[in-house]
Amino acid sequence: MPLTAVLLDDVNEPAPKRRGKLLIVDDEDGPRQSLRVIFKDEYDLFMAEDGPTAIELAKQNDIDVAILDIRMAGMSGIEVLERLKFVKPDVEAIMMTAFETTDTIRKALRLRACDYINKPFDLATMRDAVSQAMQRRTLEGEIHSSAEKIQQLIIELQNQKVEEQIARTRGDIFASIIHDINGPLTVIYGFVQVLNQRLNRAAHVEVEDLEFVKNRLNIVTRQTTNCIEISRRYLDILRNRSDKSVPRVSVSQLLKDLEPLVHSHSSVLENEFNLVPFGEDVGVKVNGTDVIQILQNLAVNAFQCSPQPHRVDIGGEVLRAPLDLTKFKDGPNDRLLNVESLDNTAPLVKLWVRDNGPGIPAELLPKIFQQYFTTKGPREGTGLGLNIVHRLIKEGNGALHCHTKPGTGTTFTVYLPGAELAK
Repeated sequence: MPLTAVLLDDVNEPAPKRRGKLLIVDDEDGPRQSLRVIFKDEYDLFMAEDGPTAIELAKQNDIDVAILDIRMAGMSGIEVLERLKFVKPDVEAIMMTAFETTDTIRKALRLRACDYINKPFDLATMRDAVSQAMQRRTLEGEIHSSAEKIQQLIIELQNQKVEEQIARTRGDIFASIIHDINGPLTVIYGFVQVLNQRLNRAAHVEVEDLEFVKNRLNIVTRQTTNCIEISRRYLDILRNRSDKSVPRVSVSQLLKDLEPLVHSHSSVLENEFNLVPFGEDVGVKVNGTDVIQILQNLAVNAFQCSPQPHRVDIGGEVLRAPLDLTKFKDGPNDRLLNVESLDNTAPLVKLWVRDNGPGIPAELLPKIFQQYFTTKGPREGTGLGLNIVHRLIKEGNGALHCHTKPGTGTTFTVYLPGAELAK
């Protein structure tokens, strides 16, 4: 059912009005029975002749208002009120006494009693006091319920937007890969055809010309094979998105797939980009598209950190031992996220995105992974990029370390569970 329909149903079909629950506490039977006669037709009544009984009734029932006699044998009304507020903080209380003192009034007000009535009480005064207390309790309940519904609605809407943004970003990656590969494939295919025709028509080819053509053909063949493998791999992922198994993807291959995506992004502009070759190859136990999305979002964030030209590097290495988490300390220049979900088992894949931009101010560092937080204008960013990075790393049982220094730059380091590649 659409969200608007649910909200309209809530407005047009209010729940039936509930009878208020009134607790009467007095160690004298006469006042208890008098109050019972007054209110038995208006509210659900609960009668207690002492404090322990009243507390037990409050634990077992959703009491709205309590009428308490201050002077009782055993627990006084003030003591009962204090215990009631502990058991049910939002209960409204009306105090009764034949011996009014400044001290008892002060204690009752400190415990947030809503009214104070002297014995013998006037019927109209008591009715009015209980009615106002019930209205106040109902209003507070409605406000609290509405606040909870609004908060839940906000959370649901934010989660929905985040999920939509994640899906949209993944779709953009797939579309970019297919778009970027189809163009080179067409050019490569045409180039191969031209070379083949030239060789077939030529009656005589010089040795150096032949070597030149062979070398170019080898390059074209490798690029063609790479493009076909990229297309097949990501199309297979698209077809099998419901498959929960995580393929062991080569990190070197993922970085090769990432490079043209970063170079083609509009955020690169006049900035310098460098992809450091990954030395010892290893697999990663995370969906390959998620790894690309993590690194691309971090790279775009690095490019957009300053309007001034600067440098962004991406690189990584294999860690053959678990992380020593005691070396990571959160502070004005550092944050480590997702430690609680990190699969800290070797081998680990360490990937980093580094820029020499202006750095992140200490007051902003704790906020950068929050949903919708952005320092850009309303048309320049959604504030979801780093939040998506955070979510994907957490889902992959990884961790994220951010080190920044104002005026020097920022390094985001991603730690992901690795796996040996099949020989």
